[in-house]
Amino acid sequence: MPKGYASEVPGYIRRRPYYIIAPGLIILIGIMIPFAVAIFLSFTNFSFRNPKFSLVGFKNWIRMFSSKVFWHALFITLLYGIGATTIQMLLGTAIALLLKKDTLYGRILKVLFTFPLMVAPAIAVLIWQLMTSNSVGVLEKFLNLFNIYGFPWAASHKTALFTALLIDTWVNTPFVLLLVLAGIQSLPKSPFEAAAVDGANSWFVFKTLTLPLLKPFMYIALLFRLMASLQEFGIIFALSKGGPGDSLMNISLTSYINGFIYQKLAASMPYLLVLWVFIYFTARFLVKRQRLLAKQAAGLSI
Repeated sequence: MPKGYASEVPGYIRRRPYYIIAPGLIILIGIMIPFAVAIFLSFTNFSFRNPKFSLVGFKNWIRMFSSKVFWHALFITLLYGIGATTIQMLLGTAIALLLKKDTLYGRILKVLFTFPLMVAPAIAVLIWQLMTSNSVGVLEKFLNLFNIYGFPWAASHKTALFTALLIDTWVNTPFVLLLVLAGIQSLPKSPFEAAAVDGANSWFVFKTLTLPLLKPFMYIALLFRLMASLQEFGIIFALSKGGPGDSLMNISLTSYINGFIYQKLAASMPYLLVLWVFIYFTARFLVKRQRLLAKQAAGLSI
């Protein structure tokens, strides 16, 4: 750089890099401050009932790991997260493959399938509670046609998880559908044209071309849906507040109960931090896998 060049450049141009990184830096600080506070509080006995607190070391962590409540919450979290993600991935991908052709009916169905995304989870729960009502519910009347009366839905610990997964699937499957459908529309045409010339059947084309090329998009949908399902709170809380009993008490809801109902905020922090660690490493694995599949798909499409 020539001598005196920096002094010749206007100051507002030299400050541009700082202007560019400033928003990201502000967001990072805004994220890290609550995260650092949560870690600090997990080593204290802070409570809303008594704002004066002191350090207690790993007491909250030991109490959590030795509690059956935590292991039950972890089991429900994994069961709900894996179940909801699996159902939504399979259903969303299947619908996207059925709607890949640009037809009038396909465009209408695409619009209809996106409606649940516009509904807040709490409102969706209210809608489904009306539909599953034993007196006026549409679904209850439908089950009556098959001689099934008084289906318990969220009122029984045997069917509460099924009901929550049903509502979650209705709300979030369109998200997977849109991502996979966007991936289908962005696929290169030349491999499929070559397969058609060679006379390849539909199953062979799907197995060797469509699915490998779609996997990077599917992994993106899998990443977002798994992360959201593992920390699901709104649907479960609006549906039954974790009941009946503790049948839907996942880690997020257990932490909320400890922190805001029992007012033991410090005791609730380890639950959220364990959930964060689990989601972080899961997301990291999926991102690495998605990058690898994207490189393989790029090589396949050449």
